[in-house]
Amino acid sequence: MIPVYEMKRGMELPERVSSRTQLDDQEVAEVVREILKEVREKGDEAVAFYTKKFDKADIAPEDFRVTGEEVNKAFQLADPAVIASMHRAMENIKEFHEKQRRQSWVDFDKRTALGQLLLPIGSVGIYVPGGTAPLFSSVLMNAIPAMVAGVERIVMVTPPREDGSIAPEFLVAAYECGIKEIYKAGGIQAIGAMAYGTDAIPKVDKIVGPGNVYVANAKKEVFGTVGIDMIAGPSEILVIADSGANPAWIAADMLSQAEHDTLAAAFLITDQSAVAQAVLQELEKQVSGLPRENIARASLEKNGAVMVVDDMLTAMEYANKIAPEHLELCVENPYGLLGWVRNAGAVFIGHFSPEPLGDYYAGPNHVLPTSGTARFFSALSVDDFVKRTSVIRYSKTALGNCTSDVARLARAEGLEAHARAMEIRAQDD
Repeated sequence: MIPVYEMKRGMELPERVSSRTQLDDQEVAEVVREILKEVREKGDEAVAFYTKKFDKADIAPEDFRVTGEEVNKAFQLADPAVIASMHRAMENIKEFHEKQRRQSWVDFDKRTALGQLLLPIGSVGIYVPGGTAPLFSSVLMNAIPAMVAGVERIVMVTPPREDGSIAPEFLVAAYECGIKEIYKAGGIQAIGAMAYGTDAIPKVDKIVGPGNVYVANAKKEVFGTVGIDMIAGPSEILVIADSGANPAWIAADMLSQAEHDTLAAAFLITDQSAVAQAVLQELEKQVSGLPRENIARASLEKNGAVMVVDDMLTAMEYANKIAPEHLELCVENPYGLLGWVRNAGAVFIGHFSPEPLGDYYAGPNHVLPTSGTARFFSALSVDDFVKRTSVIRYSKTALGNCTSDVARLARAEGLEAHARAMEIRAQDD
């Protein structure tokens, strides 16, 4: 089902492990640009057309927005036990993200005042995937840090079902997070509507949230018109395991990501060939009979990999090259390896910290960099919903003390007007 690679230090990663980008498909990029162009030019007409084409839902623009009646019905349909668990998860997520809040600051002395204002972004659009599973946890993970940051207007878009409805758990989660604008639109057309604005869906300042390859490319295309959080691709997990790891647990964790999507990736690195073989056996055993067996099998067969290395430091070298979305340290001394982590979206420490804890409940955000982008992106946080504005104030004396320096630097760059803007104030004395 999954290939096993004997890896020696210095060897290149297998192609299926190293090449995980979603942004190299020119056919996808062309489709994205064409649909975005139509949304910009035709507005709601294009959104309705593509919603019918791709989601098989015939919705008039005046019905894009979810009504209060639909939200009330969602509470009647949703499982009360699920709502109760959702509330407990929300408490953890909110508590974690509140610790990320930072304050504006200004440092004063007799002659200067220098500082930074931290201001919430005015409006944010949250994209919540529909796809093959109702990922209402993404509502919580995107909305709660925006709430904590103080964003005034939070908009949610999500693909409708064929009958034009939204999964009740989506609407309950949105309502519990205080989202007042929810629109039945998904895919490229929803990204375009939020970026450019239509009569039914007013534009936002920033778009956040994961999506499929088309959504990822659409976010890349509209960046600059609006801000984006990151380009999040299919889910992925890397488990590092030693002789003390439980193969059944490792297989279960790998399958927890493989069942997301046929494009998802599940990797194992171990220094024990026996562990590698035992995990492969467990994967075959556990995948059989899963409700999403076909998806999980396809994911493992297309994108899964097991790598056997000589030692744990070599394992960490490869882990940092992979830069996984989720990194599990299922080893005897996980804290000993933690200091070697350089690139990972989230790290799960020890045998009793499975990845689904991060997806739903622990508190840290599950919107994480994928496809190796953990080398330069971070988990979604309160910082993603805040702008930083610098504050500068100089007194007359302080300005006079630095005028010659600033003017000299400006003229060295060939910017005479800059220099004169400094010197004119001294000439007025």
